[in-house]
Amino acid sequence: MANQISPEMVTTGFDLPGYRVAKNLGVVRGITVRSRSALGNLAGGIQAIFGGNITIYTELCEHARAEAFDLMIRHAQEHNANAIIGVRYDANEVMEGITEVLAYGTAVITEKM
Repeated sequence: MANQISPEMVTTGFDLPGYRVAKNLGVVRGITVRSRSALGNLAGGIQAIFGGNITIYTELCEHARAEAFDLMIRHAQEHNANAIIGVRYDANEVMEGITEVLAYGTAVITEKM
């Protein structure tokens, strides 16, 4: 059975205060590819006319990052990790209007100190 990884056991740092890394299980990742819908582009275009935060795109980006993050955690759990360190995000445009979002880090087994 895979370990459950709580949010406080996922960090961009390379250590977790109060824990020591007992075993490095390697790189884990979560990837999602998203596109903007025609309706979303229309709404975003209208928001862009008025300036400021374009909430339709902000929400799209947040959903993509959350999905990539959740997939990364699932991948780490498949390796029986109980934590992920060195977490990073990356995003690339695959083609016009289609974006890949990647969350990655190092799956580890930690022990309380």
